Amino acid sequence: MSTKILCVDDDASILAAYQRNLRKQFPIDVALGGQEGLDAMANKGPYAVIVADMQMPGMNGVQFLTRAEEIAPDSVRIMLTGNADQKTAADAVNQGHVFRFLTKPCAPEELASMLSAALKQYRLVTAERELLEKTLSGSVKLLTDILSLTDPQSFGQAQALRDYMRTYVKSLNLKSSWEFELAAMLSPIGRVTIPPTVIYKAQSGLSLTGAEKDVLARVPEIGSDLLANIPRLETIARIIRYQNKHYDGSGGPMDPVAGEEIPVASRILKVLSDLLQLESKGTSRVAALEQMQKRTGWYDPRVLDSAFACFDVYLPTASEAKTPSRAIPLKELQVKHTLAHDLVTQDGILIVSAGTEISQMILGKIHNFAELNGVKEPIHVAA
Repeated sequence: MSTKILCVDDDASILAAYQRNLRKQFPIDVALGGQEGLDAMANKGPYAVIVADMQMPGMNGVQFLTRAEEIAPDSVRIMLTGNADQKTAADAVNQGHVFRFLTKPCAPEELASMLSAALKQYRLVTAERELLEKTLSGSVKLLTDILSLTDPQSFGQAQALRDYMRTYVKSLNLKSSWEFELAAMLSPIGRVTIPPTVIYKAQSGLSLTGAEKDVLARVPEIGSDLLANIPRLETIARIIRYQNKHYDGSGGPMDPVAGEEIPVASRILKVLSDLLQLESKGTSRVAALEQMQKRTGWYDPRVLDSAFACFDVYLPTASEAKTPSRAIPLKELQVKHTLAHDLVTQDGILIVSAGTEISQMILGKIHNFAELNGVKEPIHVAA
């Protein structure tokens, strides 16, 4: 965690005074003016605290701190000025989002006390964010582990869908790519609530009752409801809710949302998941996309056109997708290994799909199956 402080002023003598009076207490960098301050952030950051003078030529303190917030939103910002009028203070708070506002001249003791308070605030902000990120990461890992245990086939499809999404967003330089990929990975999470017999019938192509069809149709909504209560996954939950919605508004969920009102990530998921489904049945990628073009009203035309533009070029073919592997006995299988082939029981029941990274939970499941039913060895993992 950074404890560095950046002081920005257009007066070199004031900057020298900062270094002389505060360097024994804090690690301090100085910058002569706003642009030099931005350069320091880019080349020497991150900074825990940024102190800026208000009256600077070219780029004043409010303008600088506004830019600084865009670059480093976690940095705590302090404004110093000799002009303490109400408008200056309001602009500093509303635009620069400053932590404290001090008038000049400011005694070294007062500034040091303020810097200590700002560092404490920075530690609180970053600790809270790190805790939230670790909680989120742990929650997502638990959810994917549960999906891999309860429905390995859907988990394998979700991994493939995530790879398709990664390629798509990279080729189009879309922002928030982590949300798109995470939505793809968690898109079938609602299936963990579906009885195994129904999932088996659906995957085996057996006839389903009307009630079973209704339950499967509601998987996106069920998954959305599961995720909606996890902090920072609210957007992911909405993407998943509308992953099967047709662009013309037909399909589930049954509400008036249609067209541009459907989240763009949901519209992309619809195209990619249908493409993946057709390819899994042996349809070539080009033929699958051409077939999808005939489904009037199903897809956002721009998303479908983009799929034509990027997937033939960037997505690997089946032969290209083969990765080097090595065969090992079960006793050598470890956490972090990635399966190169499906792992099945002696009776041919799928335990874990190819492409799955082994977690502690999955490893435990494999050993349980080995004791009860036996597993086919050797096990093929990525080299």
